[in-house]
Amino acid sequence: MTLEQLRIFVAVAAREHITQAAADLNMTQSAVSAAITALESRHRVALFDRVGRSIVLNQAGRMFLKEAHAVLASARAAEAALMDLSGLMHGELSIMASQTVAGYWLASRLAEYRRHHSGIALNVKIGNTEEVTDAVAEGRAEIGLIEWPQQRRGLSMRNIATDEMIVVVAPGHAWADGKPRTIRDFTQTAWILRETGSGTRRAFESLLQTAGLTVAKLDVPMSLPGNETVIGTVEAGLGATLISRSIATPFLRAGTLKEANIPPLPRPFFLLRHQERYRSKAADAFDAMASAADAGEQR
Repeated sequence: MTLEQLRIFVAVAAREHITQAAADLNMTQSAVSAAITALESRHRVALFDRVGRSIVLNQAGRMFLKEAHAVLASARAAEAALMDLSGLMHGELSIMASQTVAGYWLASRLAEYRRHHSGIALNVKIGNTEEVTDAVAEGRAEIGLIEWPQQRRGLSMRNIATDEMIVVVAPGHAWADGKPRTIRDFTQTAWILRETGSGTRRAFESLLQTAGLTVAKLDVPMSLPGNETVIGTVEAGLGATLISRSIATPFLRAGTLKEANIPPLPRPFFLLRHQERYRSKAADAFDAMASAADAGEQR
């Protein structure tokens, strides 16, 4: 068993699709298929069920996937330790951010980091808050950036910025009239929400709790996995949503969305790191840069 076989297995398992995994790995489909077949044949175990022309990760595959992630995380830590010897001249930093943080806070920080550490390759992925936390816990990302507090054993969490959540609607919506409304009025309209596990969804649920409400008491025709899809649906007039002001601002300026007259909800952004895994100099440099940026914004 090689690290390359493990890397290919993880890619195929994530997509449950040979062709897509091959494209993302920049490999041929036959090479990816051969690697999976060799792994299964050598250890006499099927990791995927072949259903028609599709492949589906089976129970053995799901169990092995956790171990594969752990081995690859250890290999990345070992490589980071060696790269540290080069004094930030070479190496890779893995970062995973939630959608709102990636769309608003992260881009300028990545640019600044590259200006100071051009030899460090940045491997950046995007997911929801739950997915980011899992990635840091499992060693698939050394830095995690999320928009809702996540307490997880072995992880440290530090506030690095503050966002503001607002309720937005289409111009033709009743709440576009500018009249003051409260959380108790939330039962009077339909809501288009982010998916369960996202920081935006958790912020909305926490806001409901302050008024003794739950999502179950609202009209929620759709929960969607992405800010862009949520905004497009709200623009079409299908309901209201709670979203980051930074994300909504271009649409507010264009007039395709209107801010409802409801007090905004402050929301902190957090940087996650694993307390026990190897902490590379590349990650320390990003952490220090984020700290400096946070201090500058608070002055």
